[in-house]
Amino acid sequence: MTMPKVLVSDALSETAVQIFRDRGVDVDFEPKLGKDKEKLLSVIDQYDGLAIRSATKATADVIAAAKNMKVIGRAGIGVDNVDIPAATAAGIVVMNTPYGNAITTAEHAIAMMFSLVRKIPQANKSTHEGKWEKSAFMGAEVFGKTLGVIGCGNIGSIVADRAIGLKMRVVAFDPFLNEERALELGVEKADIDTLLAKADIVTLHTPLTDQTRNILSRENIAKLKKGAFIVNCARGGLVDEEALKDALDEGHIAGAALDVYATEPATEHPLFGHPAVVATPHLGASTTEAQENVAIQVAEQMSDYLMRGAVSNALNSPSVTAEEAPRLKPYIALAEKLGLFAGQLTQTGLKKIEIAFEGDVAALNTKPLTASAVAGVLKPMLQEVNIVNAPVIAKERGISVAETSRDDADSYESIIRLKIVTEKQERTVSGTIFGSTPRIIEIKGVEMEAGFAPHMLYTTNEDKPGFIGTLGQTLGEAGVNIATFNLGRSAPGEGAIALVAVDEPLSDKVLEKVQALPHVTQAVALSF
Repeated sequence: MTMPKVLVSDALSETAVQIFRDRGVDVDFEPKLGKDKEKLLSVIDQYDGLAIRSATKATADVIAAAKNMKVIGRAGIGVDNVDIPAATAAGIVVMNTPYGNAITTAEHAIAMMFSLVRKIPQANKSTHEGKWEKSAFMGAEVFGKTLGVIGCGNIGSIVADRAIGLKMRVVAFDPFLNEERALELGVEKADIDTLLAKADIVTLHTPLTDQTRNILSRENIAKLKKGAFIVNCARGGLVDEEALKDALDEGHIAGAALDVYATEPATEHPLFGHPAVVATPHLGASTTEAQENVAIQVAEQMSDYLMRGAVSNALNSPSVTAEEAPRLKPYIALAEKLGLFAGQLTQTGLKKIEIAFEGDVAALNTKPLTASAVAGVLKPMLQEVNIVNAPVIAKERGISVAETSRDDADSYESIIRLKIVTEKQERTVSGTIFGSTPRIIEIKGVEMEAGFAPHMLYTTNEDKPGFIGTLGQTLGEAGVNIATFNLGRSAPGEGAIALVAVDEPLSDKVLEKVQALPHVTQAVALSF
């Protein structure tokens, strides 16, 4: 088996590079290449994976040139430098490392809060200049104050924990925060207006989305108490910077601590030099520990995906743990083959795909199985489709996808049932796993037991004596060798199905001869 090959185009640690090698991945360590786009474009098609920080820009044209790319790994949480829609369309998994720098970022927010309320940067500068201006730097305590946490996910919850340890009261706004989690964290769950009214200090820990952009707008900044402080170590664009400057100049906001900016790198900014502003150059994740952690984490994640099929912290694909991957592997193959089977028989507009999981398989992580089935259905019509981009392609084309599960299965430990609905008809096919091998157990309500072969012939016909012999003779006269011959029928003399494994692809001429046989209603060559 050829070793997968990864390009590290940014400055990851040597430990991370060695992890790739130790896990059987061929790696090229070129930490300056990410800044040379032309050179990157010229070599990117050689690689199965790309490991980056923020210097490399995985733009649409880079992704288009990455013909063999399977995964892009970002050492860190922000993926602003990766064109995720383009990667998804190309079937490339995009991963980040959202937890490797969580503690470091949370600690930076706490440090910025202290620096802000105690005016430490200003006092430091003054003291170094030989001044002794004690009265000029009167600060405030955080003890007993109310901290408003906007975004109470991984980093926000760590900040809340640290703040509670400082004997602060914490109010949190997060659409995904439920009452049980708030109680567990020891925070008060509130809407944004309540938080703004109560907070003495506001700290932001939410991603930048259309919903969160300028969440501290001019209107919301005005809702804060006079003399409140603002800390942003999350993302530039969460705070209306012009409105913040006005509020600082007017004295409504007592101070702001900023680590992130709407435009970065920020070498000029209207808030730079403001006496009430503490500014740092996006240092939230800049500790030795965090940089090592995220580099190691991305190397482990990418290696697990390339070598074992495990998907973790993916932004555009269902996650599969390293423990789940071996159990899911045969079912992923079954789901895709069932999809391929149905997709190759579909000739009219596809409207809906339904996947049902029964028995033991229903207890597994079924999201990648559903994605695999959808990919199989679409692949005969759209060759450049896989588990990553299939759900997006289906949605774009107006094809609905429904998934159901139940714990019991008739006659088998596990069954996957696939139903496709077109403009003119419905078609069903079901399968299971024997050992580790995918098998068909039902087609269009007709029970049959058959394996998948690289080349197969599928026929529907009237159940009449002599048909099997006639079909075998027709294939034999055409020089087609039969590997297996599987039959099923709904009832004697009614509709029947033949699924024949053959040694080579069937030509159009052979298919025409089979289609012309008496009692045949459909003949289709299948490939798996």
